[in-house]
Amino acid sequence: MPPRSTPTARQQRLGHELRKLREQSGMSVQQAAALLGVDRTRIPNIESGRFGISAERLRTLAFNYGCPDTRLVDLLAAMTQERDRGWWEQHRGLLPPGLIDIAELEFHASELHTAVTTHLPGLLQTEEHARAVFDTADPPLPGPDLEARVDLRLRRQEVLDRDRPTLYGAVIHEAALRMQFGGPKVARAQLEYILERSERDTISVRVIPFTAGGFPGAGQSFTCVSAPVSQLDTVQLDSSHGSILLDTDMQLRRYRGLLDRLSGLALSPSASRDFIRAIAQDL
Repeated sequence: MPPRSTPTARQQRLGHELRKLREQSGMSVQQAAALLGVDRTRIPNIESGRFGISAERLRTLAFNYGCPDTRLVDLLAAMTQERDRGWWEQHRGLLPPGLIDIAELEFHASELHTAVTTHLPGLLQTEEHARAVFDTADPPLPGPDLEARVDLRLRRQEVLDRDRPTLYGAVIHEAALRMQFGGPKVARAQLEYILERSERDTISVRVIPFTAGGFPGAGQSFTCVSAPVSQLDTVQLDSSHGSILLDTDMQLRRYRGLLDRLSGLALSPSASRDFIRAIAQDL
């Protein structure tokens, strides 16, 4: 099998976790290669995500690395079987890889917690709002590219509607709620959609009002993506240059702490609904 020219973020994460386990065990690349009976260059390629690995070989490595966490090993073994089967693959080559990686991360997450200050969360956007947002791109997006982005954004929302929906929490600053992408009619429909979604037991929406004043992380938009085991958690940052994924222990602690601080500034879910309803009525 030829090497992957552009491994996905999830494939890279699998390799990264294998490298962490190897380094924690004190085993060299040469020793790991000997365990599998392969050339030593194969291990760095596996650890970078450029080469895949079978579940059986992954378990062989994990056992010899002395990993005691069977739940983690089971999840890593399951990741070896995915083989690019997700619906998002139809967009690969048409859209930036970072957008595809977000859809894949969300699909496999057990929980998602988002904090936004200037744009509404993608998982809570209406089609009209999403199209209006993409219409503001500079330079303007070609028609097919814009439609592909809208389609991807809407399909990402399926994680909130499946039989076992992903638990979702959003902390939204008042500034984002008052942005009128597409004009007052589109903005009102968007706020009403958020109100409707927030009534679900699996979705929590909380608002930070202007009266909360300044706060740490103002201007940032990020999502804490929770996996079935915390070692596989990821933080996804939005930036003008695309999506950034973070997964070191220090980075995860930082953004978990930031999310807690922002949540502490936000209104309760019930008060947030009243707040959003009042903004919608003024439009």
